[in-house]
This record gives sequence, structure tokens and C-alpha cells, in this order.
Amino acid sequence: MADPVSHTSDNNPVRGILLTIVAMVVFAAHDAVIKVLTVEYSAPQILWVRFIFFSAFALALARRKGPLIKSTKSARPLLQIGRSLMLLLDMILFVVAVGLLPLADTHALMATFPLMVTALSAVILREYVGVRRWLAVGACFVGVLLILRPGLTVLQPGSLVALAAAFAFALYNIMTRIVSRHDSGEVSLVYVGVVGLVVTSFAAPFFWVWPTTNAWMMLAAIGVVGASAHFLLITALKVAPASVLQPFNYTLLLAATAIGYIVFGHFPDHWTMIGASVIVSSGLYVIQREYVLGRKKSVAAGSEGHAN
Repeated sequence: MADPVSHTSDNNPVRGILLTIVAMVVFAAHDAVIKVLTVEYSAPQILWVRFIFFSAFALALARRKGPLIKSTKSARPLLQIGRSLMLLLDMILFVVAVGLLPLADTHALMATFPLMVTALSAVILREYVGVRRWLAVGACFVGVLLILRPGLTVLQPGSLVALAAAFAFALYNIMTRIVSRHDSGEVSLVYVGVVGLVVTSFAAPFFWVWPTTNAWMMLAAIGVVGASAHFLLITALKVAPASVLQPFNYTLLLAATAIGYIVFGHFPDHWTMIGASVIVSSGLYVIQREYVLGRKKSVAAGSEGHAN
């Protein structure tokens, strides 16, 4: 959930796709370890250890680009802090949801966030969203109802927490769009790591339970594994365009389903699978529409430049 460097320095889509798929599998394994930890340890404690590794990773990456002081200077510092807090909220809610729900169910509901971004773009950024993309958002809502089945089953509190996490992540993405007009990816990454570490450092002592040796190993593992997955995504975005890679982010749902079944014996019921299919299909359609519209804008801009 970090802010990978978005420019492409090489053109190797196949390598970028493979790196993205590997990153999604690594993230699914990361989430499985978190699910194990949530049985005995709280979200602030888990995230504190994770942010120790994440902030070290962000600072090391920024140091490679130049003096660290440059990575702390933002044109919109308050927006960067608010955006980082929104991501932290998303992470807390996600950890809670993973502790309450099977991995596949959590990720199926989290997969609604691209559609939420589309809706929020119209409301907050005043971007034009056409009828077809609004229909995709509506289809996503139907998919959510198929998973939740309100009135037919007992509504799981974890489902509402997962949807809240998706909404927080959608808001984070909207804020990232705004701040990316002013700051580099390295600045955004450092803010996420440092703000998350500071906040969880204050909160963790109130929830601290001294970990066992195995728990220490798992806590260290989620830090290393999470940082590794972010590095894989950054590398993927350096060799292939984001528009090519974005659809493959949905392989996280497949990986989470497989790992959830192998490790925990959880397999989603047929309604959850149908609902997840509707959500993913809607998301892929929105991605495709944004790609088409982006190409049309590029062609139009190129035509105007040629005419001038």
C-alpha cells in the first residue's frame, strides 16, 4: 500500500507482470502471517513492528535517490500527514478484518476499493465519470450484497470492517493523486513510513503483549516480507506501465484464497465467489475504460500539439 515510484525506466511488460504476480503472492503470505498473529496480538503492536521495517525500507530507498533531507521536504506536508494517517487507519482496519474473516472474504471486500476511488473521484476531485463506469460501480455494489447477503445470513462484523478498510484505502488513493502533483514518490513513501512509525510507537505500549520466540520471528517476517513485496512492486513499475500491471493486482485475491485454504482450511462459499467475480469484473472494466479514455486524451493532446 505504499507509493511506488511511478516512472518507467525500461520497457519489459512481461517481467513487470511476473514481478507483480510474485508481489501479490508475497502479500497474501504476509497477510496469512498477520492472521495468525491476530489471535494473541493487537493491531497496534503488529503494525508497530511492521512500520519499523517499512520506514527503514523507505528511508533506504530515498537515500539512494539523494540526501535524506530532500525526502522530508513536501510542498503539501499537512496533506502528506493526513494521507499517511488514512493509510494507517486502513491498515488497522485490515488487520482487524483479517482476524475476523477468512483471507479470501477479506480480500474480496477489499477489492471494492478501485470502484470506490472511481466514485470518490467524481465527488472529491470533480472528475467526469461516465454512465458506463457508474454502472460498473453499481455492479460492484451488487457484488458486495452477494457476499454480505443482508437479511439472509447473520451479518459478520468483520465484513463491515473490511469495507471500512476499503473505503479508507480509497480515500488514501484520492489523497495520493492530489499530493503526487506536488511531491515525488520517495517523499510520499518516507511520509507513510515515518508517520506510521511515530503513531504506532505511541499506541503500541498500551496494547503490548510480550511475544513468544515464534511470535518475534513472525513479527520480523511480516516486516521483511512486506518490505520485499513493496520493493517487487516498485521494480515492476520501473519496467512496465502501471496501466499494464494494474489488472494483475487482482491475483492477490486468488493467492489469498489458495493460501487461506492451504493454511487455515477456509474456502469461500459459492455466493462469496460469485460476488467476488462481479466485483473483480467491475474493477477490470473500470481499469479498461480509464485506459481507453487516457489513450483518447493522449491522442487528442498529440493532435493539438501537431496542429500548433
